[in-house]
Amino acid sequence: MFTGIIEALGTLTKIERQSNDIRLTVDSGKLDLGDVKLGDSIATNGVCLTVVECLANGYVADVSAETVALTGFANYQVGQKVNLEKAVTANTRLGGHMVSGHVDGIAKVVKRDMRGQAIEFWLDAPKELARYIAHKGSITIDGVSLTVNEVDGSKFRLTIVPHTAAETTLTSMKAGDSVNIEVDLIARYLERLMDPSAAKDAGEHSGVTMELLAKSGFMR
Repeated sequence: MFTGIIEALGTLTKIERQSNDIRLTVDSGKLDLGDVKLGDSIATNGVCLTVVECLANGYVADVSAETVALTGFANYQVGQKVNLEKAVTANTRLGGHMVSGHVDGIAKVVKRDMRGQAIEFWLDAPKELARYIAHKGSITIDGVSLTVNEVDGSKFRLTIVPHTAAETTLTSMKAGDSVNIEVDLIARYLERLMDPSAAKDAGEHSGVTMELLAKSGFMR
């Protein structure tokens, strides 16, 4: 698990294509690798990758064909900057939100504007993911935990404050770019609990209804 609070910017220094899979070598920049060992997880642009080799100034990780198909890794190039975050520990501050590192798909940047000192983006999500994106809900963009400020169909608006822009790759995003997105985990679990067909297949009823959610303060 991760929080979506980026710890460092890394650089892709080598990309080896092995059939449909990819092996990446990442220069981890200022990321502290003192406690990282083989088998540990590092979110790389929002994708949970397993360290298969530890280097003096970085790590090597494999990206499976399925992950390549769902993310922007298929188009990444040597020299590209990536957002890095080590997996959370028991004493990690949860400054963002719960992030699994399992990217759901790719969104397109459709507009970029300056709003004071902040950068405002409009993005367009795949229609099958749009239902999980809610006003003032959480979303992960290339590994960065962000708050959704407005929703219009499959499009949604984000505001990037100067600190986040300076510490992540988001400052370089422009219209036409593709980004990895992970929707909020809670939204996915709620959908599963409320799906009558899923409950029927399991041979039971979850007991979760719209009325119960409203009574419990989850809906207005």
